[in-house]
Amino acid sequence: MHFQTSLIKTVAVVLFGLCINAAAYTYERLDKNNSVLLVVDHQVGLFQLARDYTPTDFKNNLLAHAALAQVFNLPTILTTSAETGPNGPLPKEILAMHPNATFIKRNGEVNAWDNADFKAAVEATGKKQVIMAGITTDVCTTFLALSLVEAGYSVFVNSDASGTFDTKTATEANQRMRQAGVHVLSLFAVSCELMRDWRNTPGTVQMLPFFDQYLPSYGFLARAHDAAVLNGTLSGLDD
Repeated sequence: MHFQTSLIKTVAVVLFGLCINAAAYTYERLDKNNSVLLVVDHQVGLFQLARDYTPTDFKNNLLAHAALAQVFNLPTILTTSAETGPNGPLPKEILAMHPNATFIKRNGEVNAWDNADFKAAVEATGKKQVIMAGITTDVCTTFLALSLVEAGYSVFVNSDASGTFDTKTATEANQRMRQAGVHVLSLFAVSCELMRDWRNTPGTVQMLPFFDQYLPSYGFLARAHDAAVLNGTLSGLDD
């Protein structure tokens, strides 16, 4: 009897704790007016280390990450690590997208936050939400993400554009970041949360071409809808 009473009390305490945690949760949405986008060490030499994606998919994803800033007019900071060595430069496509972006070329710091110029550039934006991705997920992305959280920023890691040696390493890195309060989410989630409503600007007009180029599975869905509208075969729900 004593055992049953203790068990009931324990279960009650656990359930009470879960209820408190559920009630205390606040959904923090990405705000395009309060966000800065970081491109961290997406260098052509480091590209070969990102083996948890196919090379074709990862190239598409990192270019899409950089293109998000163009669509939503986000302040953008580019950074590289020892690019004159085997790490190499940023892809020319990213440089062409952001010719006027702040570009911090680090020579030794593994964690970009340890570079005074990079830190000052992030602070100068005045934004408190950071959207970021990098190579490798477990080092370049994770170290910086943890430092940003410690400094009081809300960090949103685009996992589709963060690559590393294998899925095991990526999983461990993502778990470490989540435990520290980092939001780890997909390119599609980042895009839709920034947009919020298809009637907004950026909205349908801007986002459908973006998805058509970088997320073909969704882009072709939109094409199918357009085709049905144009040829008059779109059926109503009440048909």
